[in-house]
Amino acid sequence: MDDRYGADVLAAGWRERGAKPVPQVAAELDLVVEVAADGFCGAVTKVQGGTVELEDRLGRRRLFPLGGGFLIDGAPVRLAVPSASAQGPRRTASGSFAVADQRARTALPSRILVEGRHDAELVEKVWGADLRVEGVVVEYLQGVDLLDELLAAEPPSARRRYGVLVDHLVPGSKESRIADAVARGPHGRHVRIVGHPFVDVWQCVTPRALGIAAWPEIPRGVDWKTGICRAFGWPHDTQADTARAWQHILSKVTTYRDLEPALLGRVEELIDFVTEPVV
Repeated sequence: MDDRYGADVLAAGWRERGAKPVPQVAAELDLVVEVAADGFCGAVTKVQGGTVELEDRLGRRRLFPLGGGFLIDGAPVRLAVPSASAQGPRRTASGSFAVADQRARTALPSRILVEGRHDAELVEKVWGADLRVEGVVVEYLQGVDLLDELLAAEPPSARRRYGVLVDHLVPGSKESRIADAVARGPHGRHVRIVGHPFVDVWQCVTPRALGIAAWPEIPRGVDWKTGICRAFGWPHDTQADTARAWQHILSKVTTYRDLEPALLGRVEELIDFVTEPVV
């Protein structure tokens, strides 16, 4: 005799029986998804340690655990770690395509000079992979005041060009006067001096990357780094305190997206300048 009711409706798995399976989707970079729980919608920027980072159209970033709870075009999906091939060509922190199995080139005679150690560390973190491929060395210049002395000791040429990155390059500043004098001088053709408008390279890190609304305003007459540490409630009495503060800020930089455009464009300009083929 046929069982008109079929199998036991209380048997194990009865809740899942007939439910539509949720597809699994690789969390590839730039994939746009919506978080079902609260409606947050953003593009995938990073997958790491069992989490996915999403960035919305306002630049806000949030981390979520991989798995279920996401929507694509209103339909539920489960996000999974993408395979290496699914992720496509790997990009460096600067946004360039990474060159697989590429050894660093022999260093070019041309150089990029930066005013401070913090500047050098920031450039290395974001553009280091690109610079090694191109064979460009970044050197620490203790101050733009010493540039004339360096140019006299090792004069630039078509084959030895210098790109110089300085802080606070704004009209009327000491830095702008030095840059103008070098440009008019005998070495101007083979030296390019660019800079960002901020008081210090710390400000080139976006407030969003640090999780703050804006960098604090520091009164004139107060050492800027000391004032910043004090405003954030960080230790600020010694040089070691300042160094730790910078390392904390630097740790928040993982990609070019964490830097202000005013710095990004200037560094790219210098890389182009010192790697331009000699005609």
